[in-house]
Amino acid sequence: MQELPTSLPPNSPRLPNQRWQIYSPQPQQAEQFAAEIGLSSLLAQVLINRGIDSVEEVQGFIEPESLVLPAPMDEFPDLAASVKLLREVISGGQKIAICGDYDADGMTSTALLLRALRALGAKVDYAIPSRMREGYGINDRIVEEFHAEGVALILTVDNGIAAYGPVARARELGVKVIITDHHDLPPKLPPADAILNPKLIAESSPYRGLAGVGVAYVLAICLAQDMKKVGGLVNPLLELFTLGTIADLAPLTGVNRRWVKRGLRLLPHSQLAGIQALIQVAGVQAASAETLPLFNSKSQANNTLKPEDIGFRLGPRINAVGRLDDPQIVIELLTTDDRELALKNAMQCEQINQRRQELCQEIEQEAIAWCEKSDLDLQQERVLVVVQPGWHHGVIGIVASRLLERYGVPVFIGTFEDEGGEKANIIRGSARGIPEFNVFDGLNFCADLLTKFGGHKAAGGFSMPAQNVEQFRHQLSVFANQCLQPEHLKPLVSVDVRASLAEINLDLYRQIDALEPCGIENKAPVFWTPNVCITEQKIVGKGGHVKLTATQDGEVSASVKGIAWRWGEYFPLPRRVDIAYRLRENSFNGKTSVELELLGVRLPASAASSRPPMFGKVEFDYCDRAYSCSLSPVGSIEELRIRNSQGQVLVVAPGQNIGLLGNSRKDAREVDVSLPFFENLIQTAKHALGI
Repeated sequence: MQELPTSLPPNSPRLPNQRWQIYSPQPQQAEQFAAEIGLSSLLAQVLINRGIDSVEEVQGFIEPESLVLPAPMDEFPDLAASVKLLREVISGGQKIAICGDYDADGMTSTALLLRALRALGAKVDYAIPSRMREGYGINDRIVEEFHAEGVALILTVDNGIAAYGPVARARELGVKVIITDHHDLPPKLPPADAILNPKLIAESSPYRGLAGVGVAYVLAICLAQDMKKVGGLVNPLLELFTLGTIADLAPLTGVNRRWVKRGLRLLPHSQLAGIQALIQVAGVQAASAETLPLFNSKSQANNTLKPEDIGFRLGPRINAVGRLDDPQIVIELLTTDDRELALKNAMQCEQINQRRQELCQEIEQEAIAWCEKSDLDLQQERVLVVVQPGWHHGVIGIVASRLLERYGVPVFIGTFEDEGGEKANIIRGSARGIPEFNVFDGLNFCADLLTKFGGHKAAGGFSMPAQNVEQFRHQLSVFANQCLQPEHLKPLVSVDVRASLAEINLDLYRQIDALEPCGIENKAPVFWTPNVCITEQKIVGKGGHVKLTATQDGEVSASVKGIAWRWGEYFPLPRRVDIAYRLRENSFNGKTSVELELLGVRLPASAASSRPPMFGKVEFDYCDRAYSCSLSPVGSIEELRIRNSQGQVLVVAPGQNIGLLGNSRKDAREVDVSLPFFENLIQTAKHALGI
C-alpha cells in the first residue's frame, strides 16, 4: 500500500467534486430513430433524452419556422393597451423615458427600444440606475427626475416588476408607466398602467421563456406593426434580441429558439455598426453551417454564429461595462451608426472586460482562501455564505458562480456597499443556486432580514444591514436543509450518451448543428467515454486550463485532443479516467478538427457496474498501480479491504476516518483515510465493487 505520512504523493489525483447523471440508453429505439431522420444514433439518443421521439417532433425542433405560433396580442393581456398608450404618447409629441438595467439583458433591451421608438418618431431618452450607488431597478430619484424633465410615460425594461414604491410615486406625479420585465412576480404587483411579463402568461405559452429583451422585442414589433412602420426595423432589433437573450441565459425553447436561430444567421452580416465592431474586437468568426439532409431537404450552406460566441465572447464584453463602468458606453455602441465611434466603444468594452477578468480572479482566490481556512461544514450548512470587505459589487456574481462550481452548494456572496462611508453598514450581494435550490424562494425565506432582494430560481441579488449576516446565514441553512439532501451537494454533470473516441469526428460535430441553437433548456450534447488514457497533458493560458490528449484502446484505437477550462488545480489528471465532454471545433493553420471540452472526470472501475458476489475479490487500477479489494465480514459489519501488489492491506470499517495499514493486523499502523489519496483510493474500490 502506498505510504502517505505527511503529504500527498505527486501522482495522487485531486478530482472535481461532481455527481454524474447519465440518461438511460435506449439503443434499439435510437438506431431506428436515427435511420428515420438521417442522424447519428448518438444524436438520436440525445433527441430522445429531450423528449423528442417522432419524426414530426424532430421537424418542429430542427425547423422551428415550420411551427405555427399564437399571436403575441393573444398571449399578453396588457400588450394591446401598451401599444395603444405608446401610440398616443408618440402622436401627441410627448416625452418617453426608458429605465433600463446595467446587465447585458437590460442594456440590449434599452438599446432595442431606443432604436425602435426613435425610428417610429418618438421623443425618447433613457436612464440606468448606478450599480454602485443605487443598485438594481427603477427608484424614486429616477422617477422624480423624469417628471421634472416633463416625461409623460416611463417604460421599464428588464426591471420594475418588484418596484411598487417607485411606480406608485410615478402615478402620484401623473406619469404613466409600462413595465416590461421577466423576473419572478412579487406578492403585490406595482400599480402600473400596463405590465408585460411572461410570468403572467400560461406556462405552456411559447413566449413564457422570454428574457427582458424578448419582451421589449415583442412590444417594439407589435407597435411598429400597429403604426404600419415595420420597414427595416425587424432585422436590427432581432440582432439585439439574440445578443441579449443568449447573454442573459434565457431558455432556448419556444419563440426564443425560433428567433435566436434567425438572429444567429444575421449577426455575421450585422447591419449595426456596434455589433460589427464588437465582433471584430472579440475576434469572433462565423462558422459555415450546413443544413443536414433531413426530410430530403437540399443541403445548403450559410454563415452563422453559435450561442457560445455570444455567451463566451460578445456577452461578457457587454456585461463587463455594466459591472465596472458606465452603461452609456454600451447603449451608445448599440445605437450608433457611426463606425468610428462604434469601434472606439468596442475597444473600451475590451479593456474593461480585461479588468473584469483580473478582478474576478483576485476575488475568487481570496474567497477560496477564506473558505479553506474557515471551519465550514457544508454537508451540514448546505449553503455557502461569504461576506468580505473590499470586493467589487460588479463581479461578485461571477465569483459566486465559480464558487458554486467548486463547492457544489448554493452560494450567497456579499461585500459592503461603501467602504468607510455612510453605507459601510450595508451589505450588498449576489446569489447562485443549484437545480434543487430556488434562490428567489431562499431570499424570500429571509425577507425579514433583507432591505431589498430579487431574482429567480437560479440567481438573485440582495442587500441587508451588516449586523444581520449571521442570522441570514442561519436562516438560509434552515431553508437549504428543507430542500437539499447530502447527495445534492456536488455539482451535477448531466450526461446524454456513451460514445467511443473513434466516433468523435467532424461529421458528428457538424450533425450537432441540427440541434442548434443549444443553450439553456436545450443543452449541447454531452458524451462520455469510459477508461480513456490521458497520454499528454499540460497547463495553458492565464486561467490555468488543462490541454490534453485522450486515447482509447479497442477494436479501433483513437486519440482526440481536448481542453479542460480552469482545471489547473486538478493537474495532472490521472492517466486512466472516465470523461464527460462536449465537442468543439478548432481551426489552426487552415486545418479544422474536432476537440473535446471536458465537463467531468472520474476514476474508472475495471469491474462491471453491478455488485459482485458477496465478499468476492475485485481487481482495479488506481494511479497506474494494480490493487484488489473485497468486503469481509467482521461481526455485524463488513470491512473494506484493499490490497496492493506488495501485499500491504488497507482495512476500513464503515463510517470511520481511521483505517489500518500493514501486512498484517499485528504490525498495522493507523492512517487517516479522509486524506485525499486514501479517500480517492477507497472511492475507486467502492466503485469497482459496485457499492
